[in-house]
Amino acid sequence: MQIDQLRSALRERAARKLTLRSPQPEDGSEIWQLIRDCGPLDDNSMYCNLLQCDHFADTCVVAEIDGEIAGWISAYVLPSEPDTLFVWQVAVAEKARGMGVAKRMLQDIVSRDCCAGVTKLKTTITRDNEASWALFRAFADRMDAPLDHEAHYTRDDHFDGNHATEYMVTIGDFGARKSAAA
Repeated sequence: MQIDQLRSALRERAARKLTLRSPQPEDGSEIWQLIRDCGPLDDNSMYCNLLQCDHFADTCVVAEIDGEIAGWISAYVLPSEPDTLFVWQVAVAEKARGMGVAKRMLQDIVSRDCCAGVTKLKTTITRDNEASWALFRAFADRMDAPLDHEAHYTRDDHFDGNHATEYMVTIGDFGARKSAAA
C-alpha cells in the first residue's frame, strides 16, 4: 500500500512539471524517436514529423517533463469538415504513462482558439489498442459526447493483409449527451 502511495505522489509531482506547448520544427527528430519508442504506433518518416511540427503546429501538441519531450499528439482540422478535429497519433513516453498526459494533451488542443469551431473529434484505432480506446472513451465522457465507431481502413481492402483494420472513431457533437438529457 505504501509503494502505491509513493508512486502516486511521484506521478503527481511529475505532472506538476508537465508543460504543454505547440511543436516547433526543431522538435521533429525527437518526436520521430518518441513515436518509434511507443509501439505499436506506425512509424512515419522524420520528414513527416517535421512537417507536422511546422505546418500543423496549431493543432498538434508536445508534452515536456523537465524540458524533455514526453508526449505528442498530431492532429488537424479536416478540410472537408471544419467542425472536426482528426487525431492522427498519440504518443506518451514510458516514464510519463499513468499521469493523464494524453488526456491533458487532447484537452489542450480542443481548447485552443484554432479549434473554437470544432464540435467533433475523429481518429482511427485498431481493435486491440486498449490504451487508445480507453483514452478516447474517457475524452468522450469528459466532452459529454457520444462515441461511435465503424471499420474504416480494412485489413484486406486497404492494407493488403499487412495491418489490422482501423476503426473510425467519431466523438461528438461535444455536449450532445447533456443536450439530449435536457
